[in-house]
Amino acid sequence: MQTLIESLFERQAPFTDADWKLFQDFKAALNAGTIRSAEPDAATDTGWRVNAWVKKGILCGFRLGAIVDMSVDPQRQPFFDKATYPVRPMSASDGVRIVPGGSSIRDGCFVGRGVTCMPPMYINVGAYVGAGTMVDSHALIGSCAQIGERCHISAAAQVGGVLEPVGALPVIIEDDVLVGGNTGVYEGTVVKKRAVLGTGVILNRSTPVYDLVREKVYTATDDEPLIIPEEAVVVAGARNVTKGIGKEWGISVYTPVIVKYRDSKTDAKTVLEDLLR
Repeated sequence: MQTLIESLFERQAPFTDADWKLFQDFKAALNAGTIRSAEPDAATDTGWRVNAWVKKGILCGFRLGAIVDMSVDPQRQPFFDKATYPVRPMSASDGVRIVPGGSSIRDGCFVGRGVTCMPPMYINVGAYVGAGTMVDSHALIGSCAQIGERCHISAAAQVGGVLEPVGALPVIIEDDVLVGGNTGVYEGTVVKKRAVLGTGVILNRSTPVYDLVREKVYTATDDEPLIIPEEAVVVAGARNVTKGIGKEWGISVYTPVIVKYRDSKTDAKTVLEDLLR
């Protein structure tokens, strides 16, 4: 499939029935989680490897599909999108809770058993959401983002997506991570297992993270993304401007700060309610 997808990516229209069949098989594999835009790889510094050919296949879908009417009620609430990316077909046998109220899951993404989707939330094409994860109200899982098992993506959290460039690492949220409300994780940031991102934390390639426990500063480089260590508890903080008019005016700028690493008290505060499942 990889060879065929890469060949299709290099070609332009007209497309054939075989191309359409290839894309349908490709999308079915995305839905099943047997192929992913990024996957664990212990041989890399980040612990993850990008599968650029999978992103190429997703991009092929936009070229293959014509814009069609996807409205449930064309008069009251019209929707128009590419025929290749409708709402993902799902049934009760998938074991996913999609609570009524306006959520949407786009075709071409994996959603594991036991995932709970609280309205309204959105999961975009190419994403991978592991079993037992909670996606809360107004949360966004962007294109190709990789979410582990038993995570809690809290209300209004934004997990950024990336399709181009095809070699760029998407945002990675590993197993058992709590992503707090109104949090934003962008630009290929990797959040390792059991980390906790407090309310309002923003993580991207431009903002250093100060670790008060280990006395380190974590930053992205040209070659590597920002990586949040396992079990780190990150909160929104500030640091003083130390020169120029900013210093004179007493200005400070936002920065994420690691204030501790998880302990039993943290676990008690972040545990998902089994009764909700």
